[in-house]
Amino acid sequence: MTTPPNLSLVPGVYNFRDVGGLPAASGETRSRVLYRSGSLAHLGDEGRATITSLRLRRVIDLRDNAEVDRQPSLIDGIDVERLSLPVFLGSSASFFDEDLSLTDMYRTIVTDSRDRVVSVVRGIVQDQPVLVHCTAGKDRTGVTVAMALSAVGVDRDAVIGDYARTEQYVPADVRARVVAHLRSLHPGNSSNLEELAAMSPAQVMRDVLAEVDRDYGSPTEYLRAGGLSDDEITELQRVLVVARS
Repeated sequence: MTTPPNLSLVPGVYNFRDVGGLPAASGETRSRVLYRSGSLAHLGDEGRATITSLRLRRVIDLRDNAEVDRQPSLIDGIDVERLSLPVFLGSSASFFDEDLSLTDMYRTIVTDSRDRVVSVVRGIVQDQPVLVHCTAGKDRTGVTVAMALSAVGVDRDAVIGDYARTEQYVPADVRARVVAHLRSLHPGNSSNLEELAAMSPAQVMRDVLAEVDRDYGSPTEYLRAGGLSDDEITELQRVLVVARS
């Protein structure tokens, strides 16, 4: 059954959701602190009003400059800090032009863009409520949010479930528009566009997190190896997790 488009918290933005309420070892993730979404390029008056009501203090945009220029976020006039942290090194075009699989894409984000992933997590630590977003709110957003959640002890199955939920939050017609948009940006014969744009299979995220465990010991150690300090990790835990009553 297709999930209705209005499942998103913000009209005009697909896949906009709060990551609060996820089970963690010491409690559960706080609501109204960390949000994730797709592009803010189609906000109307109702969506802008909803964004304003969330009292966001920071929006972290993971898209590259070409994507931003083509589909700028429609948040002018909203009192929120914008932080640009493109996760792909260079341009996202290389991932489509090289015809990488979803697993290869995530592996490259984790390895080659570790400094950017750490910067996104640091951006979450520094100010909240915060929104992390890319074009579909699935891949770049999925990996970085998964690292942040994992670092504060959110149950692995819950982290993976939050990632996989994108397929419920992005209706089929919206997925088709994302594919068309990506194809306009990358007009070559990239056979992986459908997979990269439309799928968020749980096993892909499970495999990537398992590789992080294997190579670093845990997502927390991955972030620490990338420069996130012990104080920042402690603060991340404080702002994202609340003890169960």
